Amino acid sequence: MPWDLLAIDKMEFFGQVNFLKGALVYSDFITTVSRKYSHEIQTAEFGFGLEGVLRDRASTVSGILNGVDYEEWSPQADKFIVAKYSPQDLTGKAKCKQDLLAAFGVANPNLSLPVIGIVSRFAAQKGFDLIAQIMERLAREEMIIVALGNGDRQFEEMFARMQKQFPQKIAVKIAYDNAVAHKIEAGSDMFLMPSKYEPCGLNQIYSLKYGTVPVVRATGGLDDTIEPWDARTGKGTGFKFTDYSGEALLLTIKEALKAFRDQSSWQTLMRNGMNKDFSWNASAKEYVRVYERVRQARSVPSGVLTAV
Repeated sequence: MPWDLLAIDKMEFFGQVNFLKGALVYSDFITTVSRKYSHEIQTAEFGFGLEGVLRDRASTVSGILNGVDYEEWSPQADKFIVAKYSPQDLTGKAKCKQDLLAAFGVANPNLSLPVIGIVSRFAAQKGFDLIAQIMERLAREEMIIVALGNGDRQFEEMFARMQKQFPQKIAVKIAYDNAVAHKIEAGSDMFLMPSKYEPCGLNQIYSLKYGTVPVVRATGGLDDTIEPWDARTGKGTGFKFTDYSGEALLLTIKEALKAFRDQSSWQTLMRNGMNKDFSWNASAKEYVRVYERVRQARSVPSGVLTAV
């Protein structure tokens, strides 16, 4: 490569060559996987040293949500769950809940308690440092947690220890199992994603379709896809918090647990999420608009257009 690329306005990055910076500098347009994340990566907290480059290209940075495949992730079509259900007929979800707890070995569970599901890599980036801060107090709430995943040893050991201490409240599988992940989406009442950052996230979108109410941190795609529940208006699809702290997480979970007690209102909340459409149809149209914008810019004679 020519030496003139080793310049601060090209590919130089703290004395080295950064190919991602080169891609950002020389691309016609930059897309990432949610509107909120497209703004977050222009900050020092989430830009990892490239925030200045992205701010310089701000007019060509766009966030388009990932779509999901509802042929695989839908309670009406899922081949891994014990009973199908829909927004019009939710009765199958209770059977899925019972099947989920049996799969995790929870003996004689109280099926009236809300089940909080987790499917994740066990890492601080995914908010497990916050979960660790509140786990002792959370285990004393009227709920059951089922967690599937693996990752940092400290978090794996924390879940194993809590399961031993609260076998009727905490259940964990240190692994990744696609079939069990589907069972968690279908059988849980809530789904927990307290991520420090999350470019898009898919599990909260799956959860909406399964009537499994997301509890998330307002970052990246989690913020873009989840609307705060308002029991007075009957609008919203989940619960979210902003401050990255254990206390904020615990308060939000308690808010969700309180809302769960009103089952009539809760079913409205479930159906709100189940009726959302995050298929690839809308996302594909957004990409077509981006590609058309680039095509039009490329077709303009040289010197006429100075910026896309």
